[in-house]
Amino acid sequence: MRGAERAAFARGVEVEALMDKAGAGVARAVRKFFPNPGTCIVFAGKGHNAGDALVAAQCLRRSGWKIEVRLAFKESDCSGLMRKKLESLRRRPTEILGARPQEGADFGITFVELWAEVTDQLSAAPDAVAAEPYLGGTGSPIIVLDGLLGLGAKPPLREPVRTACRYINDPSRKNGAYVFAVDLPTGLDGESGKADRDCVIADFTVTIGFAKRGLVADNALDLVGRLEVVPLPDLTAEGASNELIVAAHSLRPLLPRRKFSAYKNQFGRVGVVAGSKGFIGAAIMTTQGALRAGAGLVEVFVPEEIYEVVAAAAPMEAMVKPVKSYRDLLKEKADIWALGPGLGKLRAAEILELIEKVKRPMVVDADGLNILADKISALKRCKGQRLLTPHPGEMKRLFPGKKETRAKMATKFCNRFPVTLLLKGSRTIVAERDRPLSYNTTGNPGIASGGMGDVLTGVCVGLAGQGLSLYDAARLGAWVCGRAAEISIFRGGASEESLLASDVLDHLGDAFNELHSSPI
Repeated sequence: MRGAERAAFARGVEVEALMDKAGAGVARAVRKFFPNPGTCIVFAGKGHNAGDALVAAQCLRRSGWKIEVRLAFKESDCSGLMRKKLESLRRRPTEILGARPQEGADFGITFVELWAEVTDQLSAAPDAVAAEPYLGGTGSPIIVLDGLLGLGAKPPLREPVRTACRYINDPSRKNGAYVFAVDLPTGLDGESGKADRDCVIADFTVTIGFAKRGLVADNALDLVGRLEVVPLPDLTAEGASNELIVAAHSLRPLLPRRKFSAYKNQFGRVGVVAGSKGFIGAAIMTTQGALRAGAGLVEVFVPEEIYEVVAAAAPMEAMVKPVKSYRDLLKEKADIWALGPGLGKLRAAEILELIEKVKRPMVVDADGLNILADKISALKRCKGQRLLTPHPGEMKRLFPGKKETRAKMATKFCNRFPVTLLLKGSRTIVAERDRPLSYNTTGNPGIASGGMGDVLTGVCVGLAGQGLSLYDAARLGAWVCGRAAEISIFRGGASEESLLASDVLDHLGDAFNELHSSPI
């Protein structure tokens, strides 16, 4: 990021121009999750990070948001560009869309000299933080922009920033507000991911230009929250990276619009091997995921004893076929296979033979992974490409050993076995030998419920059936499922507690449409 900025400035790009684009990108990210105007409270430091946050507030104000600015430093101590953006906020807006400020409300903006409050508190009791709420009872969203410190600042925090961070984190004050960190949460080291004990706990982190390595560190997950990248066309990275952040603008080229003359045989014949007595839901959700991801044709192969139940419950668009022995499927002519959800281990030998001998690509999940864990060497003998989609518990069974970071574990596993790995969890990782390690950005804790993995397996196999590599199908599948979960909550009325796998299925179309409309 620093190198890209230096190169841009050498080409004549102005700092203020980058700040204006960065701030506008932060505002877009806020509106992506909260399309209806509410109240935005900016905690502003004295440098360019505060300037980015103030520009974002200016953009939100034009959309009808009420703005409150809390200054952590005396205005005279702030940078010239930050003061310029602050003065711009003070001026009467030429246009406010969607809302009219109340009379005497300073055109929807309130300024609070937080630094003065902090000084008073520190002189009285060093650990005291007043507990008055930000705002409340408005019925509209309340968001907090953390614009205190940016890239380059490292722990430990110093006053008055430390107390400002405590203001943001105090649960008695948040009152349902969501915290958006600008570039990175204040108190987090952008390179290592190490954090001060009072680091801002963000619900969303909107990082500028490129993601910083510290934002994807395992120990930073609960501080960073949902990660969104604001690309800046003026900034270009030199050389190829061995790590990638998945974002809509980088995924869009993977899924071009279909030709008008398209027909189903061009989008893959998918074979689903899933389900057993008591676990037919896994087969159904995997099938629905493949269909919703655009597979041309989906066939579901189930044991004879559950055939009638699955046939009655399966989507009408899928074909359900009974099997006596899974070995018989070696004669089937599917373009790609999904294997594992709800299978059980009663026919482990037959399943293992399928994993080894099927020549077409295969997505292996759930009980397919548990069967593999008992004979992991089989992965070195597979005749076709394999995508494995374990959650952390399944990964531990596949690859036992000393505790390592998720990134190191995924890299080592793919160096040992010739597979693509989708390691599920917050900030899902996709790995493949000689390919960049890829971190997903979408999703929320509501995904931590049964059936989500079955949907993801179906989506990945449906995408791969349309010609995507297993690596790209995994990256795109994780993003689109995570985004569908977000849309279910922020637009569909679900909550983190109530979110179901069926909600994700219902909103996959919205996620794909958003991907298609994203600028490249």
